[in-house]
Amino acid sequence: MPELPEVETVCRSLRPHLLGRTIAGVTVLERRLRVPVDTRALKRLIGKRVDGITRMGKYILFDLSGDTVWLFHLGMSGKLICVPPEMPRRKHDHLIIEFGAGHHLRYHDPRRFGLSLVTTKSSLLDLPQLRYVGLDPFDPGLTGDYLFRFTRASARRIRDLLLDQRIVAGLGNIYANEILSLTAIKPTTRAYRLTRKQTGAIAAAIPVLLGDAIRWCGTSFSDYRDADDRSGEFQNHLRVYDRNGEPCRICPSVIKRLAVGTRSVFYCPTCQK
Repeated sequence: MPELPEVETVCRSLRPHLLGRTIAGVTVLERRLRVPVDTRALKRLIGKRVDGITRMGKYILFDLSGDTVWLFHLGMSGKLICVPPEMPRRKHDHLIIEFGAGHHLRYHDPRRFGLSLVTTKSSLLDLPQLRYVGLDPFDPGLTGDYLFRFTRASARRIRDLLLDQRIVAGLGNIYANEILSLTAIKPTTRAYRLTRKQTGAIAAAIPVLLGDAIRWCGTSFSDYRDADDRSGEFQNHLRVYDRNGEPCRICPSVIKRLAVGTRSVFYCPTCQK
């Protein structure tokens, strides 16, 4: 699933193509996403201008003229790709948005776990998907003390706590594993065992690690692409994630994998104790 660096990269790559352009047409080829697509709401976007493209956690927000916001979540395999109109449609192209001057935006999603919702700016934070979104990883309020408020009373594994979108928005399994590698903390450590110093290290590492991932345009293992259909490169710089059996980049040990719940954790048994 695309995490914050991938979503941020998509937003940045969409802006040169779409900012200031007006939606000229909408075609819905498949309504069956995570929530059925409201075809009528999408048709009402015709004539709206794209004034901004931002994100909230893992959600992409198209700020349109008037009081309209178009919200996307890419799910497991979703892609928003800008293509010329003459490009043949592909299987799993579910939404086609036409803009002036020969621009098409296509939403492609083989697994159909993505989300497309139209709302208003005033109602945005009332959506159930956004009502309890936690701090952005680049928010100055994300400090060690902030995290310690949650860790000191939690018996969850620290990897699981970092995945809680109500605490920090946008982190997923890849970057939670990488952050804990960077801070030398084993991902299965119970949160209440962490010291203030350790939560401070995690809080400091989060924006650094995510900033590096954004500079490399995110991590691509299979589906993720930016708006120009380019893959990211951060997978070449991962310290532990998906590197089971490979040598640690810091010490002579090899990376280990554990199945925890429905996801895997990866760690160095020497560096992360």
